Amino acid sequence: MASERKKDIIEAATKSFTLFGYKATTMDQVAKLANVGKGTIYTFFKNKEELFEEILRTLIQEMKEAAETVIDPGSSFHENVHRALFEILAFRTKHQLAVKLFQEEKEMGTPAAADALRKMEDAIVSYIASQAKEAMEREEIKKTDPEIAAFVMLKLYITLIVDWERRGRALSKEEIAKLFELYVFTGLSQ
Repeated sequence: MASERKKDIIEAATKSFTLFGYKATTMDQVAKLANVGKGTIYTFFKNKEELFEEILRTLIQEMKEAAETVIDPGSSFHENVHRALFEILAFRTKHQLAVKLFQEEKEMGTPAAADALRKMEDAIVSYIASQAKEAMEREEIKKTDPEIAAFVMLKLYITLIVDWERRGRALSKEEIAKLFELYVFTGLSQ
């Protein structure tokens, strides 16, 4: 019974954060959506921040699981990192709470939204860094700081998908893969 109530509260809070954003969500709204008294929420979560952190942890875990579904142990690091990054970014743009957080941070600069986006980025970098470290140990890629390598890969990928599209032409998945291979794994030198 208690775990069912907690689940209802988390679902209601997720809906509220998705519809109204972090800043505009109140515990009263969550209570109303969950059909519980506000005091019931406080038996599970001490405040809105703690409730939001629980939802964010779940979001990050789901994002990681989405990436893991496309990892193929028989494929190269290059192929796997491309598939994982593409899947993670697709997940972030399809998951309505992530979309709302991007919008809220951009339009209102809400610190909690900015912090949530940073945590999502940190989780992605950490995941890719662990994959890079394993590839380094297999001597599949050069040894370097895996966290910096992962950060550069993520930022390049975002640039190729999002920023380039803003210039007027979206790149196909294949074009992104080729450019990513060229800029990250091959380099521009002759």
